Amino acid sequence: MASTTEGDHREEEDTGAQVAPIVKLEEVAVTTGEEDEDAILDLKAKLYRFDKDGNQWKERGAGTVKLLKHKVTGKVRLVMRQSKTLKICANHLVLPMMSVQEHAGNDKSCVWHAADYADGELKDELFCIRFGSVENCKSFMEMVHEVAESQKKKEENKDASATAGLLEKLSVEENKTEDKSRAEEEVPKEEKEEEEVPKEEKKESKSEEAEKKPEEPASST
Repeated sequence: MASTTEGDHREEEDTGAQVAPIVKLEEVAVTTGEEDEDAILDLKAKLYRFDKDGNQWKERGAGTVKLLKHKVTGKVRLVMRQSKTLKICANHLVLPMMSVQEHAGNDKSCVWHAADYADGELKDELFCIRFGSVENCKSFMEMVHEVAESQKKKEENKDASATAGLLEKLSVEENKTEDKSRAEEEVPKEEKEEEEVPKEEKKESKSEEAEKKPEEPASST
């Protein structure tokens, strides 16, 4: 019996029959929110955040850290996802004042402050990231510094343009005010001349009346 059963199993295996799935799954497009951005940095690392209450570093996740530059605005943000779950463990803009420093005692790690939005609300976080090599850590620090400097220049140019526009607007308004004051000074003179004209006409009319007045007849003796 045993040999017959084994033979039956072999025959079933050799049939090559295909069983159709009970539920048909359709392919679904998954959006990551990074479609309008270009990755200018992509490195493997492990991220930590400082727990103020416990006064200690806590692991945030291990995965890929990216610097993403927006195709339209040019703004750059730092995004890190866990390798298996793809859960976001860091998500914040690289601002002009952002400074990344090497972590004391470890040349493969660096630290920085940021207003992070990974948990759906802005939080002031102190991060520490550790890379697999010194080279990757240096690349990360140099790229963040470069981005921060470029954002700083953009802000300065923006402020300079705004200041120039304001000054130009003020100069235009000053010119308009000067023109208006000049016009107001000229108007009374013209009005005064117009007012004087009737007086002259009045004098002329009096003289004309005197000329037209008939002479009184001489008295008869």
